[in-house]
Amino acid sequence: LVVDNRPVAKLCNDNILTLNVSDNNSLCVCVIGNMLEWCLPRDMDLEGVEFKAIASGSHRVTTDFIYFRKGCYFGLACFANMAVESAVERGARMKSVGILSPSYTLLYRYMSFLEHQVRLQLQSPGHYSPLEAFYEDKRALLPPSGEGVVTACPATAWGATLNHSMHPEMKITHPAGCMSQFIRFFGEQIMVLWKLALLRRRILIFSPPPVGVVCYRVYCCCCLANISIPGVGVAVPEFRPFFYVNVADISALENELAYVACTTEKIFEEKKDLYDVYVDNQNVKTCREGLKPLLRLSAADRDKYRKLTEQRQMLLYSQEENGDCVSSEEDLFILFFLEQNNRIFQTLSEVAGSPDPTLTQESVRAMGLDPHGDRLFLLHLLEIYGYDTLLVSDQLCCS
Repeated sequence: LVVDNRPVAKLCNDNILTLNVSDNNSLCVCVIGNMLEWCLPRDMDLEGVEFKAIASGSHRVTTDFIYFRKGCYFGLACFANMAVESAVERGARMKSVGILSPSYTLLYRYMSFLEHQVRLQLQSPGHYSPLEAFYEDKRALLPPSGEGVVTACPATAWGATLNHSMHPEMKITHPAGCMSQFIRFFGEQIMVLWKLALLRRRILIFSPPPVGVVCYRVYCCCCLANISIPGVGVAVPEFRPFFYVNVADISALENELAYVACTTEKIFEEKKDLYDVYVDNQNVKTCREGLKPLLRLSAADRDKYRKLTEQRQMLLYSQEENGDCVSSEEDLFILFFLEQNNRIFQTLSEVAGSPDPTLTQESVRAMGLDPHGDRLFLLHLLEIYGYDTLLVSDQLCCS
């Protein structure tokens, strides 16, 4: 079932899990200390959620927020750390209050509520009545009692229009927005991440706590791979955010073909079979020999980044001089990469349907790519998206 271009129901094992299209889409609410302290519904499978709702190393920060996945649902937890005069609690009381939902795109709406509730839990442990009222007001329709929670992953609509915006809404931690921070943080390296995201690689981002802003980088990285041309990407692995992961997620990551995730645990760097690309601060690296050339910026990459920067400056000037409140940096960045991706696959489709299905330097330039510097990226792209029947001009094979 689709409403406003968004999937709102998922068929699985002859059961329908109905997702409410209003704000009432919370599946579960829980309180986490050293272990799961309390939750509604009480029979929800939350095994291991204490390792997701409190990031490893959080004892070094006073507040944080964490996006995570539990099975096929998404969670948001707000964490707080308060000093107490208690030898039993070793001088500190740490808790998280979180919710789980079939979709992550509306979780941000509950951020302030969760922040308030976690402070309340620190000051008055065991006071759950506000959370009970919240659950009753916001809960989604769950499977009948005894049938368990549906395990199929509800589809997400990357690139679908949500209301008037071109991207899923996310709470921002900076006036310019999370995508603006993302672009400025990585600079030109954003073009490397764009290619790797489009190639559906397994990308793991490391950062010490706090991890909330890094969860936004996971979201932004997924946005780089948006494609709105019908039929394109149907046969490739879905590029989904895992958000925060730790060692308890290793078995789940072993089965993922494409993902973006973040972690605070440095041990993941040694587990090279779990990821294709490891991002530490602004350092993007890979141990896959076939991907190492993709970490070098091509002339076309630098040109695209320059155009992106120019467009942003023009937008900021328009906002300052003309009071333009309609356009935003978020929409600008999302549309920039969406249009770039559509341009590539539109050109590939046209070449594939022509009498001479051969990629030439001219057709590669028409995609906005560098015929020589982006040759390897293009070959990977053809293979992954099923265009490997296209012929490649000899001119593209000589750098």
